[in-house]
Amino acid sequence: MAPLRVLCVHGYRQNSGSFREKTGALRKLLKKQAELVYLSAPHSVKHTCTEETPDKENGPGPGPGGDEDPRGWWFSDIQARSFSAQQHCEESLGLIESVTAVREAVKVQGPFDGIMGFSQGAAFVAMLCSLQEQKLEPDFSFRFAIVVAGFRSACTEHQKFYDAPLQIPSLHVFGLEDRVIPDNMSRELLPSFKDPQVLTHAGGHFVPAASAHRQTYQDFLKRFQ
Repeated sequence: MAPLRVLCVHGYRQNSGSFREKTGALRKLLKKQAELVYLSAPHSVKHTCTEETPDKENGPGPGPGGDEDPRGWWFSDIQARSFSAQQHCEESLGLIESVTAVREAVKVQGPFDGIMGFSQGAAFVAMLCSLQEQKLEPDFSFRFAIVVAGFRSACTEHQKFYDAPLQIPSLHVFGLEDRVIPDNMSRELLPSFKDPQVLTHAGGHFVPAASAHRQTYQDFLKRFQ
């Protein structure tokens, strides 16, 4: 049985290489079930300390494939070209280019069975699934979504993505000790999906892949094989 192909969308201030490195344990856990394909966001981020600077649970700092090329999917502060998940804004900057980047990845590297996102990438995944269900992106054909440390965007122009619960099967993963995206923010995203499945863990801001989590991931993916 061929493994499921999953497009992976990194968090703010990460890139495809660093996210691949930080999800090494997950790739090992799911190697018989899923092939994880990583995409970098189109926007460079200034080297400054921000709301989503990785904490110690988020893996090592810059190294081979590290965060020396920080990237983002959109900016909540247009003037500063910065992002904070808690920042309320009327308009954002960069989302259209990021949707285009995903569209191109689907055309060139697809098809993909599912999509997984972490933190800002997880919030972006919810938006991409909304575009798919509104039939605004005919190239998208994701059958499931894995949303790790996700949240609802606080940007007014993004509220259109949350009009109706999304039908796509989803697994929502978040840490009870997450200080970057507190678990209540991840819970606020759940009503945007129909019948969301939830996996909580006792840790912070990272993608969990301990043996205790294996069964939940595997059972979820088994539905699509």
